[in-house]
Amino acid sequence: MVAPASAEPRAVIELFTSQGCSSCPAADKLLGELSRDPSLVTMSLAVDYWDYLGWKDTLALRGHSDRQRAYAEARGDREVYTPQVVVNGIVHVLGSDKAAIEKAIAQTRRNPAVLALPVNMTVAGGKVTVNVPAAKDDYSTGEVWLCPVSSKVSVDIGRGENHGRTLTYHNVVRRWVKLGDWKGKAETFSMALSEIPKGDYSLKDFDRLDVLVQSGAAVKPRLMLGTASAACCTSPAD
Repeated sequence: MVAPASAEPRAVIELFTSQGCSSCPAADKLLGELSRDPSLVTMSLAVDYWDYLGWKDTLALRGHSDRQRAYAEARGDREVYTPQVVVNGIVHVLGSDKAAIEKAIAQTRRNPAVLALPVNMTVAGGKVTVNVPAAKDDYSTGEVWLCPVSSKVSVDIGRGENHGRTLTYHNVVRRWVKLGDWKGKAETFSMALSEIPKGDYSLKDFDRLDVLVQSGAAVKPRLMLGTASAACCTSPAD
């Protein structure tokens, strides 16, 4: 059995990045540094819209590009770029600007609903279980998403703007799995690890699970209501 993470989260930081973007390595490195802070849930979301420049991103998911555009739609702007960080689902800043990220964390934390739900996640007996408590404010609905994550992935870039470089990516999101809709009441969501869609990777390719409870919907995501992380799948006992 793996115990859930105990640090109280301050922010969910989503970095939209690309192996074909020469401005991204500095942001990728910064995300690795921020990942050492246990109060931050950091996620690397590789996009595919720069693939035409000559290098197909080996970690990209089309869904990440769609999610980034959905954020822009929800905010009402057209700001879709790399490296872009979205903090707590509502503020975007340049992904390589640490001061701007810290400012965005402080800014989003002024909203009392941000990460106000103490979500609990455990992994045991080949199953992940997520407990979401009842709502205590006006935000009483949201979607519950499970993300398998690879903590560290190194990639040799063969072409494009980063040709010849070996880049390291931290907390790479491998998939988005919707566990269900949260409707304001205390609820438990669960899934067998064997049922998580793998795509082109195996169960051993990820070593962490993140869960997000987010207001809005996938087509128009809004502020983060709660999150939790747990180590996973690193040994036969998990």
